[in-house]
Amino acid sequence: MIIPVILAGGSGTRLWPASRKSYPKQFTELAGAETLFQSTVKRLSGERFAAPTVITGNDFRFITAEQLDDAGINDAEILLEPMGRNTAPAILAAALRHESNPDAILMVSPSDHQIADEAAFLEAVRIGEKTAAQGNLVTFGITPDSPETGYGYLELSEYASNGKAQPLKSFVEKPTAAVAKEMLKGGRHLWNAGIFMFRVGTIIEAFEVLAPRLVMPVRAALAAGKTDLCFFRLGEQAYARCEDISVDFAIMEVADALTVVPVECGWTDLGSWRSVHGASDHDAQGNTVQGDAMQIDCKNTMLKSNCSDTKLVGLGLENIAAIATEDAILVANLDDSERVKEVVAELKIQDSPQAEGFRRCHRPWGYYETLSLGERFQVKRIMVKPGAALSLQSHVHRAEHWVVVEGSAHVTVDEDVSLITENQSVYIPLGAVHRLENRGKVPLNLIEVQSGAYLGEDDIIRYEDVYARTDNTKAA
Repeated sequence: MIIPVILAGGSGTRLWPASRKSYPKQFTELAGAETLFQSTVKRLSGERFAAPTVITGNDFRFITAEQLDDAGINDAEILLEPMGRNTAPAILAAALRHESNPDAILMVSPSDHQIADEAAFLEAVRIGEKTAAQGNLVTFGITPDSPETGYGYLELSEYASNGKAQPLKSFVEKPTAAVAKEMLKGGRHLWNAGIFMFRVGTIIEAFEVLAPRLVMPVRAALAAGKTDLCFFRLGEQAYARCEDISVDFAIMEVADALTVVPVECGWTDLGSWRSVHGASDHDAQGNTVQGDAMQIDCKNTMLKSNCSDTKLVGLGLENIAAIATEDAILVANLDDSERVKEVVAELKIQDSPQAEGFRRCHRPWGYYETLSLGERFQVKRIMVKPGAALSLQSHVHRAEHWVVVEGSAHVTVDEDVSLITENQSVYIPLGAVHRLENRGKVPLNLIEVQSGAYLGEDDIIRYEDVYARTDNTKAA
């Protein structure tokens, strides 16, 4: 059995504004009906695969668990990194979790890639599994169909041959356009997909020899780790001592010999709006239209709107990406879409809330979104999933007024518990110990009006919480 190790972190900068730090692209529906993360875990499931190990950050733990559940994957182990340390420490942690089974085959995969031809990909996995079982470090190279400058490349000693594992000659960093064209003509270079296979014992030994500085802190982080609901939290102090380094730099580029499995499977990492456009359905003029959008006389254009009450219209556009969310709009030439991270960097300098977060904030019980914010007041929409409940909590600086617009709410205010139905409301005085529950079978939607001197999300004192969040973190 192959054990998938799925990397689900990320900063969410390259596909802004649809993807952001608080909700990166792997959890977003970009070019299909399911998220990239869900497509990945489904692709690496079935008879040939064991339960996956998913590595993600604390901020994404409930998103990860919810999307696994929606995808029908209920046996995954979710490792939580206390802070991002790149791929090398994450992969080592996953390998050490399976150290008692040194012959097990790990397959490491990012969670934000799209693969169109899954049959071809799984055939490459079969070849990679056989090669890895022989003690090789295996990477997968994608047969290029264009001179992309946004990918790293793998150089082979001979012409690439799909269906045949071959020795790797060298790694090549992201090239210039001219160099990329020459490599495409040569037929010995593949795109580096960042997908790997190896025995547990093989990769642990590689770390002990090539990157021993990582082994002790990762072992210590595992030893200090603890189970929290359906998650395993790596020890924070020990993990903080890990070097921030990719597995490419720590292991793959300094290993004596690596094996590459070439594969032609319609792969893309969806790292720019141009790549999303290329992976999406088009009309006869090359236009991609998603969400509440329309086009008139456009060519080779991507129009995507996530706004339910705002129509995005493209008129006479060519080679343009126009992406609209409820709080931001990006209009860019598709040829410049690799530069979107520069936009995010500038927004951070301006301290813009759109740089990293959305109006809608997902929580294990549902979500909330800010509708209006002013001095000493804030209006939110809150959705609570059936059977879910917020923590028993109080606020030091604000009072709240809840108006139920759909479903029914069981509301605790100090010693009183009441049922509030549609068109009814309840007042939560400042300092009152309160809880909101949805014991029904349909989503609960309500409007919350906050008033007070301070309205920050950290104005919460928790007393009980079914999601084990009694540490007064900012998650409501």
